[in-house]
Amino acid sequence: MSDISRRRLLGTAGAVGAGGLVIGAAGYAAAESDPPAALTSLGSTGVAFTGGAHQAGITEPAQSTGHLVAFDLAAGAGRTQAAALLRRWSASARSLMAGDPVGDTDTDIALDAGPSSLTVTFGFGRSFFDRTGLTAQRPSQLDPLPDFSGDRLDAKRSGGDLWVQIGANDALVAFHALRQLQKDAGSAARVRWQMNGFNRAPGATASPMTARNLMGQIDGTGNPKESDDDFAARIFVPASGQPAWMAGGSYAVVRRIRMLLDSWEHLSTHQQEQVIGRRKKDGAPLSGGTETTEMDLDKRGTDGKLLVPSDAHARISAPEQNGGAAMLRRPFSYHDGVSADGTPDAGLLFVCWQADPLKGFVPVQRKLDRGDALSAFVRHESSGLFAVPGGPKAGEYVGQRLLEG
Repeated sequence: MSDISRRRLLGTAGAVGAGGLVIGAAGYAAAESDPPAALTSLGSTGVAFTGGAHQAGITEPAQSTGHLVAFDLAAGAGRTQAAALLRRWSASARSLMAGDPVGDTDTDIALDAGPSSLTVTFGFGRSFFDRTGLTAQRPSQLDPLPDFSGDRLDAKRSGGDLWVQIGANDALVAFHALRQLQKDAGSAARVRWQMNGFNRAPGATASPMTARNLMGQIDGTGNPKESDDDFAARIFVPASGQPAWMAGGSYAVVRRIRMLLDSWEHLSTHQQEQVIGRRKKDGAPLSGGTETTEMDLDKRGTDGKLLVPSDAHARISAPEQNGGAAMLRRPFSYHDGVSADGTPDAGLLFVCWQADPLKGFVPVQRKLDRGDALSAFVRHESSGLFAVPGGPKAGEYVGQRLLEG
């Protein structure tokens, strides 16, 4: 019997025990030898932790639940403690992503669930290299991001020595992974900040489609495609890249972007579409066609005006407007209640991936910072930049080539 089946059987047995009188009164009790019910396709889908050139959680479709967590190494902890922590985290992630219990320390939170497309991704912040005496191995790509005029950054919710991204299509599975990794940190590291997000659940629409954000806009249409000839070159560090331990890795820019929804929702649908440059109902460019139609930035209406306004978000962020700069966006939405002023504390946990943030995120954000119509309706409240090494080989832990190289 597989580990997933054993876990499901234990969960079923526990349910029978807890409600045995009720079940008995109904004239039915499950025998311990009865096979557990099969997992649905949603629950049974798993992603491998090892074996890939890249870590999981980058090119997989964004899941319905996500947790982003930054840790700081504890006072006095250095390279030895960091290596031990990454070993523990990698061992737990390997089990969790397979849908297996995590030894004797498992909390049984996801006892009766499968892996549910769980991914756990690990990265290193700039400060990690100072703390571990590895500054000679720190990539220049981790140089601090420039200041942007729209930034209202909270230092306590920015940066961090270590970063973990958790995603799953079941909220309990995602929380199970979060809780296990927090426990694994032990005395070696403490949580600096945590952000919790969500997306629409798989199967909620008649057919798969690009996700919508909390502004109601289809978000992610312009993402690079894995089928593009230059996809790998734009998103991942090549095998010959430097430093060598980052081969197959990528750089994640993480931004908590608050959406000023009260102001946004006062706009008419037409006004919102002018700000974005795309139709709200289907994501098609205002120049015509469908969501996937290439935007015609020169097309004008009968009145002689550009159909896609000069300050529209989709125009300014388009790769052809930024020297070909591109990044793979894989965000989650978030909602953290209502602020003291009565406005919703909600928006986007923006995560983007690129081989070099100075060629991906930075030039695009600089351009947006100078004239994006959407800037009046968003506020960047936290920021992080992390080096995410390539996928671990069998028997390796994440970051082993850095910490033991």
